[in-house]
Amino acid sequence: MQPSDIDKKVKGYRRLIPSMTALLEFEAVARLASFTLAAQELGVTQAAVSKQIRLLEDTLETKLFHRLHRSIKLTHEGYVLHLVVAESIHRMASVFDKIAEGIGEQEITIACTQAFSHSRILPRLIALRTLQPKLKLRLLTQQVSPSSYRDDVDLAIRFGNGKWEDGSSLFLFDEEVFPVCSPAWLAANAAPSSVTDFLDTALIDSDSTLEGWMTWNRWCRELGDGRPKLTYSFRCSSYNDAIEAAIQGHGIALGWSRLIAHRLNSGELIRITPYVVKPKDAYYLVIPSGRKLEPITQALIDWLRDESYLNP
Repeated sequence: MQPSDIDKKVKGYRRLIPSMTALLEFEAVARLASFTLAAQELGVTQAAVSKQIRLLEDTLETKLFHRLHRSIKLTHEGYVLHLVVAESIHRMASVFDKIAEGIGEQEITIACTQAFSHSRILPRLIALRTLQPKLKLRLLTQQVSPSSYRDDVDLAIRFGNGKWEDGSSLFLFDEEVFPVCSPAWLAANAAPSSVTDFLDTALIDSDSTLEGWMTWNRWCRELGDGRPKLTYSFRCSSYNDAIEAAIQGHGIALGWSRLIAHRLNSGELIRITPYVVKPKDAYYLVIPSGRKLEPITQALIDWLRDESYLNP
């Protein structure tokens, strides 16, 4: 891009966003739902904040807040803008902190689900520090499998068929799904001996939150029970919560072998019945488009794959 092209682009941004001050003050007002509190936080007058918000609204030719009798509320346009502005400010602050703290180039940002981070990455951190003492790892976690990537993501963990257009995929490992419970629950209850036994058993279920994720209904259907009428003792949106409930003895949960290996090794959970379902999908390490394959990537794959790091 030629310097003249850059100048044109910058001028274009300035035309669309005439004041970074207005955006910063808008973010504070939206977050705090108050012109007064925003002014106090920013160390300016309420009138100055109101002026900046009016400037932003005039520029966009739309209202960003509903001015109610004793409160304010974001309009739809204000809500959409706040999502983008808040995330952008957070990302800029993270970069500033990174530069100020002198964090080296060996920091790698990995995006993954909360379940994968909690169950597969965190139990292995000690081993990673031994293998790569200079590596700094940053995790970006969310409830569902990453379907798109932020600019600061170096690698992502995804569960699926490995065929995505927004990055190149490297196979990590496949999965097996089977029932698990705590030793205490098994001591007080009879283990199911057939698939139909699960119809009358206290089950712990979690929501299907990503492509290929398996609930009890789907697990039973895979084993031949067409429309099971199951009894749940506990249901939750988070797989981590479902596993914790099983550890606490509240019933039987579905164990994803790659995510609960450390729980089985420690004896917190026990695999019951010989029944198992092997999903067609698998886990992949994805390099987002525009990112290059770094030498450290293979070491991270080996670290994630190696089951010996989970021995208690």
